[in-house]
Amino acid sequence: MSLLAKTYTQRAEAHTNAAAVRLLRLMDAKKTNLSVAADVTTKKELLHLADALGPYICVFKTHIDIVTDFDQDLVDQLEKLAEKHSFLIFEDRKFADIGNTVKLQYSAGVYRIASWSHITNAHPLPGEGIVKGLAEVGMPLSRGLLLLAEMSSQGSLATGSYTLEAVRMAQRNRDFVFGFIGQQRMDVPEDFVYLTPGVGLEAKGDGLGQQYRTPEQVILDSGCDVIIVGRGIYGSGDIAANAQRYREAGWNAYLKRTGQL
Repeated sequence: MSLLAKTYTQRAEAHTNAAAVRLLRLMDAKKTNLSVAADVTTKKELLHLADALGPYICVFKTHIDIVTDFDQDLVDQLEKLAEKHSFLIFEDRKFADIGNTVKLQYSAGVYRIASWSHITNAHPLPGEGIVKGLAEVGMPLSRGLLLLAEMSSQGSLATGSYTLEAVRMAQRNRDFVFGFIGQQRMDVPEDFVYLTPGVGLEAKGDGLGQQYRTPEQVILDSGCDVIIVGRGIYGSGDIAANAQRYREAGWNAYLKRTGQL
């Protein structure tokens, strides 16, 4: 059976990382491969999105440093909503420094990201030390790391040999690195999980370099696993209805890929 013919649950068996196993299993259980990118700036907005969209998503993606009124109560409430609705929290921190610095950024400071975020990500640009540093904090807490192999913005430099080296770095650190932020599955034997931004049902771009593809292009054609959607869900209209549309589109693409539809 090829990788792309396997269900998420079957693929969970290939992973030793606890975050990856949990994510893949809950995706099948909830019948969703949708992640919402909650790029809002207040505690009230963030918690509203988590509660309203929680039933439809597998991953709630945050940029916690743009929240102007951040406090520990926000973290406590977000963790409760993740438990209530069964989704994982992904702090889209994009770490990009030497190992010792990212250890402190991940574990300490105002946000203490590792204490509440199941998943985070990093640029491979600084070299393997960034993975080692983050793993020293995250592994004991059963966290998982994604590497930014590709980005959806126009003119991104994360292409070619850079992307290939990101894959090799991930292969050497599979106990902690379980996947990528990427646009298409690379031809490697290991079963990495791909989360893909830049997904839209209608929009083609935002005027600031963001480029969009449909859920079917991402899941079926490119072999990725989780669609990340932001403004397409909460930019206008009924956000729950919008989320349901994206959830159905992403899930149907997965069912086609695995021969279930």
